[in-house]
Amino acid sequence: MPAQKRHKTNYPGVYFIIGKQTGIKKPENIFYIMYRRDGKQIHEKAGRQFQDDMTAAKAARIRALRITGDMSNQERREAEELQRLEEEQKRQREESRPTLSRLWSLYKEVHDIKGIRTDDNRFKNHIKPVFGDKEPKDLLPLDIDRMRVKLMKKRSPQTVKHILALLRRIINFGAEKGLCGPLRFKIKLPAVDNVTTEDLNPDQVDKLLKVLNTWPDIQAAGIIKLAIFTGMRRSEIFRLKWADVDFENGFISIIGPKGGKGQKIPINSMAMDVLKNHPRPENNFVFPGRFGGQRKSIQKEANKIKAAANLPDNFRPMHGYRHLFASMLASSKKVDMYTLQKLLTHKSPAMTQRYAHLRDETLAAASGVVDDIFSKNKTDNVVPIRKGEE
Repeated sequence: MPAQKRHKTNYPGVYFIIGKQTGIKKPENIFYIMYRRDGKQIHEKAGRQFQDDMTAAKAARIRALRITGDMSNQERREAEELQRLEEEQKRQREESRPTLSRLWSLYKEVHDIKGIRTDDNRFKNHIKPVFGDKEPKDLLPLDIDRMRVKLMKKRSPQTVKHILALLRRIINFGAEKGLCGPLRFKIKLPAVDNVTTEDLNPDQVDKLLKVLNTWPDIQAAGIIKLAIFTGMRRSEIFRLKWADVDFENGFISIIGPKGGKGQKIPINSMAMDVLKNHPRPENNFVFPGRFGGQRKSIQKEANKIKAAANLPDNFRPMHGYRHLFASMLASSKKVDMYTLQKLLTHKSPAMTQRYAHLRDETLAAASGVVDDIFSKNKTDNVVPIRKGEE
């Protein structure tokens, strides 16, 4: 295609060619400017006569700006594209940074976590505001110490321990997956007295059972009875399906317990009565929740039953019933700690040892009977010594 004729103007470095208006076959001047930059001759389109309302004078002003350092349209587009690429690279680098927030998101993607809502709340409320945008390599022992001190002012040692343990777990996950380096120091967890065990006296147990036997919500009553008679955890009862109950052989299969591996526990006669007399609609779950799905909570009903039975204020509904089951067996003189560990599906005997003192007290009381027997015999067998018989 032959070059179009250039027409000079009264302004140095400004010329135009004759083109046609867009969509209309009428002539239109298209203005260009010429200038040098870095020794290179540049021809730049300034604009069209009608479409851009361009004149030779306006084109001359644009040329003056270019000469004094203002960028051309092409240079501006190139600069904008370069800036866009730099911002995109920065965004990608930011997204790939192993911050605590990113590591936690990845952790949740690859772990089927029990109690994920609780851990997620701990992260959002306590870890993210302080360390969410930081990488593990940026953390210092002083940062953790400050967080611990601040939390201990408002939270229990057990809660603080859970929060710091979650922080440690997230960092260990990142290091294991090669997303970040391991922490250069150990996170110290606060010491916690974790051996609290709830127990009820015989009168309190009797009152509780009477309340349960007349409670209108048969689902809630059944859940609590099963917890008392088997020591099962709340989550295990919520997950319990009829297929997990072997009435013929008298066993309950616990799927996915806290210890990890599925286990079986025997069904005693009390638990058997609860299950056999419980309604069994067309549903997989023994104690279904809304719309027949897995139950999520029993907190409201459990608190009502606690109040109706006049249980102590510090007695924890549901978890306390598991302690009650364990305490009664430990103090019965008939169950050893190993058997109790298996019934409670504890992964380690360390957790079961919290009940050992109850068994020790029972054994000590039994040993005291021997003292009474020998003391009595000692008194009965005393023979007076006559004078001269020494």
